[in-house]
Amino acid sequence: MNSKTGYLVFDIGTGNVRVAIVTTSGDVVGIAREDIHYQTETLFPDSRFFLPDTLWGQVIRLAKKVIKDSPTITIKGITSTSQRQGIVLLDKFGNSFIGLPNIDNRGREWEQDFLERDLIYQTTGRLPSALFSGLKLVGIKKRQPALWGRIASFTSISDWITYKLSDVLVYEPSQATETLLYNVQEQTWSKEMCEQFEIPFHFLPELKLSGSILGYITPTLAEELEINKDVSIIVGGGDSQLAIESTFAETNDMIIISGTTTPICKMVDEYKGDEEKRAWTNAHIHKNRWLVETNPGITGLNYQKLKNIFYPNESYQQMELEISQLEFVECVAALGIYLSDEKNASKKGGFIFNAPLAQDLSRAHFVAAALWEIACTIRLHFDQIVEVTPFDLPYVWGCGGGFQSEQLAQFVADLLQKELRIPNGFSQASVVGAAVICNQSLGYEDLISKDYKTIKPDINHQDDRYSEWMKTQHFFSEMNHSLT
Repeated sequence: MNSKTGYLVFDIGTGNVRVAIVTTSGDVVGIAREDIHYQTETLFPDSRFFLPDTLWGQVIRLAKKVIKDSPTITIKGITSTSQRQGIVLLDKFGNSFIGLPNIDNRGREWEQDFLERDLIYQTTGRLPSALFSGLKLVGIKKRQPALWGRIASFTSISDWITYKLSDVLVYEPSQATETLLYNVQEQTWSKEMCEQFEIPFHFLPELKLSGSILGYITPTLAEELEINKDVSIIVGGGDSQLAIESTFAETNDMIIISGTTTPICKMVDEYKGDEEKRAWTNAHIHKNRWLVETNPGITGLNYQKLKNIFYPNESYQQMELEISQLEFVECVAALGIYLSDEKNASKKGGFIFNAPLAQDLSRAHFVAAALWEIACTIRLHFDQIVEVTPFDLPYVWGCGGGFQSEQLAQFVADLLQKELRIPNGFSQASVVGAAVICNQSLGYEDLISKDYKTIKPDINHQDDRYSEWMKTQHFFSEMNHSLT
């Protein structure tokens, strides 16, 4: 029975929208995806937006496909997860009229206008940045008054999905923590932050914990999707938080999520903050639990792009094989970190290698250098988070599609000198995490395996290459500084 009972999960990432069916035992039996269609706004130098109706059309089309392809699964619940920092704006009639993804930076030129930085950090767990949705709203207010005038409310992309499914508008805390309007310690909306950013408090929907049941799917959608009308709509959460849930990590554990970006999070049950503002503090999907996070920004997306350039017609397996067979040739990548806390900013980067070109330099060296850089950024930010919140366990958890690369997993274990534990279902971690919360909501307890594989570190690992990578980052950092 359990193998034939499952959930429909909507997962709206940065690059694509996915709809999956996952069983109550955590097996992903069907998944369909399409790229998200973004547009740019000429009023801002670095903006992105999407049309909610277009995205909803994709969501429904993919849901129909995955349901049709999984005829033996009885859907008991539907939930959603999405990129963090993304929002959808709604008018007074409840119509969604524009979506702003996490890569929308229309608020960047007003970042420095907010002088109460200590207060903002102490309240929200982060400094004001265009990455966060509160600054996106500031950009609209400053330069798009007609659009601003239409706003009656807004919510996260994942909560917008459940709103469309149930007609109940809420905001889940792990998503609310990304708005700059949420008091992360008090675990509630902050009127003081609304005043700081001049955003009306009445824009903010009711907060609802992940796993809460909003009700049943609307009859119209049940009919369109050809599923039962008694299917529960369950509040989801941020994609990183649900990915963490798939690992069954506990308080004081460290989790590395290797995806488009690479959040590195320590789970804590006490809010302390960071006087030096080196890390974010996020709400987790559980009340009275937080995630201290450092994040190097875009990582996995660079790796995917290089694969498309150097291995457009080959599989990841072929690419991994060539990397594993490499003889050492000096090639170091600098593709996105630059020792800067400024996320989503465009800078100069590249590869450094010996000249004249070594005879054995191949395409695999460039991709391997990018893979090594991901591991190095993890090491850099791991060291940073340990300065904020001490960590002495002999293992870390790893999940996310990036760990499909055995080379990356070994690089990380070696650089951290920690055992890397990778659970079952790691490559679809947010979907499996969605099944975990749905099981908890509907009473299907302890059905998902807690097994994991272990990557042991090489105790003879030397840090010479990491030091060389750090030198390369400083080189590009200085170059970018000279160009500004």
